[in-house]
Amino acid sequence: MQSKVIDHLGVAKIAWPIVLSNVSAPLLGLVDTAVIGNLGEASLIGSIAVAALLFSFLYWGFGFLRMGTTGLIAQAFGAGDSLEIRASVFRAILLALFIGFILLLLQEPILNAALSILDGSATVEAGAASYFYIRIWSAPASLINLSLLGFFLGLQDSRAVLKLQLLLNGVNIVLDIIFVVFLDWGIEGVAFATLIAEYLTLIVALVMLRFILSNMSKGSSPTPRRPLLYLLDKKAIRRMLSVNSDIMVRTICLIFALAWFTNQGAKAGDILLAANSILMQLISFAAFFLDGFALAAESLVGAAIGARNHISLRMSIRLSTELAIVTAVVLSMLFALLGGPIINFLTNVESVRLASTTYLPWVIAAPFVSVFCFQLDGIFIGATATGEMRNAMLLSLLMYLGTFWVLITPFGNHGLWASLLLYYLYRALTLMLYLPRVYKKIT
Repeated sequence: MQSKVIDHLGVAKIAWPIVLSNVSAPLLGLVDTAVIGNLGEASLIGSIAVAALLFSFLYWGFGFLRMGTTGLIAQAFGAGDSLEIRASVFRAILLALFIGFILLLLQEPILNAALSILDGSATVEAGAASYFYIRIWSAPASLINLSLLGFFLGLQDSRAVLKLQLLLNGVNIVLDIIFVVFLDWGIEGVAFATLIAEYLTLIVALVMLRFILSNMSKGSSPTPRRPLLYLLDKKAIRRMLSVNSDIMVRTICLIFALAWFTNQGAKAGDILLAANSILMQLISFAAFFLDGFALAAESLVGAAIGARNHISLRMSIRLSTELAIVTAVVLSMLFALLGGPIINFLTNVESVRLASTTYLPWVIAAPFVSVFCFQLDGIFIGATATGEMRNAMLLSLLMYLGTFWVLITPFGNHGLWASLLLYYLYRALTLMLYLPRVYKKIT
């Protein structure tokens, strides 16, 4: 079992299926909104938006199941340790299953807490609750799917990730149309569509997992006499939990930073809130592309460290970063050329158009500014240097909030945007301080 030769083409082959799978996700959101939006009840649109937001934050918070698994699997893959690959993925599945059942047990307090924070109308909250009580039963499947995505990425098999994401979103879209348009199940139909799609995707992913592991076992070291003891190895479990807890702290900090940005924009009034929301759509679009190269860095760096190969490590970092920077420059150029027409397409409110155009230069700069923290995140996840990631994110968040307080009064919304872009830089700079430790992983 050998990692692939590293060159620009090899990095691109890993990155672009991830980009395509990322781009497929917003299409599902559009279909959800479209099928509900044509039922003639405005409150249902709000219900689906509130419920989808809740699950996005809920599962984003457990993103460590994907990221931590990628790093651990990639290092075992680079080391040629098929036994550890097998054990790592099953440990991740067991952890995901445990968390999924906890979410099912705590579904009532989770929903109550979320609705108290989001504070929608009674009709919106009722619709969101109907959606939530159905979709929450997909939690075990959704979280296991995250772990399996990490497994495939760790093996540099991003095509498998693309296939699974297309299956998940494709089935979801088809069932949306059947349940809502033809069967008239309303918002419950959207929830059932997601529930079924998650479990169907899980079944296919497990079949793919079994096929890969069975092929991997041919000619490899024999399975230990007591596989359960190996699976439950205390040292390995402590390492997995340490990696995952560090990533979770980092993710919570990131969620807080973005929520802070949105909340501060809301305080500035409806026009600036709408303008910032439109511009953030462009930044999210850029993230779909940049994330592909960061995930490629995760799998390549992890494999290089597992193989204890200094040359592969340096080439993985350099080549993936070069392609990411080129992509960021192209995205910035596209925003500069097409930002105005895109804004005009997304809204016909002249005051919002004017405000969005005023702050567009920040979005034009964002891909090039943010690409470095994206890449470094991928490098550190692949190296499982998650303690350093956690510390860097905590420091960056404090610097971001301090910058906001300095800039917001004299510069208003420009100060808000400046603090966000500086936050990207803070994340990159603080991680750069720790980068030598990644290279020291190979001694």
